[in-house]
Amino acid sequence: MALALFDLDDTLLDGDTASLWFEHMVARGWADAAMAQQEQALMARYYAGTLAMEEYMAFTLSPLADRSQAEVADEVALCLTERILPRLYPEAQALLQRYREQGDRLIIVSASGEHIVRPVAAHLGVQEVLAIELEQADGRYTGRTQGVLSFQAGKVTRLRQWLGDELDLLGSHGYSDSINDLPLLELVQHAHVVNPGERLARLAQARGWESLQWGG
Repeated sequence: MALALFDLDDTLLDGDTASLWFEHMVARGWADAAMAQQEQALMARYYAGTLAMEEYMAFTLSPLADRSQAEVADEVALCLTERILPRLYPEAQALLQRYREQGDRLIIVSASGEHIVRPVAAHLGVQEVLAIELEQADGRYTGRTQGVLSFQAGKVTRLRQWLGDELDLLGSHGYSDSINDLPLLELVQHAHVVNPGERLARLAQARGWESLQWGG
């Protein structure tokens, strides 16, 4: 049984779940419309590989402060139906099924919040998820994160913490679209890039990594 590690945003779907969720919060009145432009400015820094994830999470989690887990879960479910699930790549779902049939161990490792990532993973039939953890108190979100953020090298840190002595990279595969996931791609035995940006595409070509173009 080999490891198959998948980024989520812009890898398994055409879009970023955190941004789609923020759009949903604006539409539902949880966040001010003016905040949408700020979120997009932060995302531009993410794609450039210059974002401090702590800053992004503090900003985008502020609308969740003091909201109950149940209330947020209901809105996330609505967002998934309307905005996220229609964007899943059929190629990604087929590949996940292929690994599942081979008996491999599937793990989604994402830099988005667990409140979004876990429901998407459940829809995809992936049981193991490493995502940014949200702090809670008395059943309500505080608007803060906790633990190591699963972003850039933090993805590898979280993976090592999760698997411990079970971490076996023999035959392992990793998939991502982002230069931010270079530490994860360098960890696995077989790296694959999905619709990569220019920097990652050049690097993949130089290193002989498979480059996939999904979504037509």
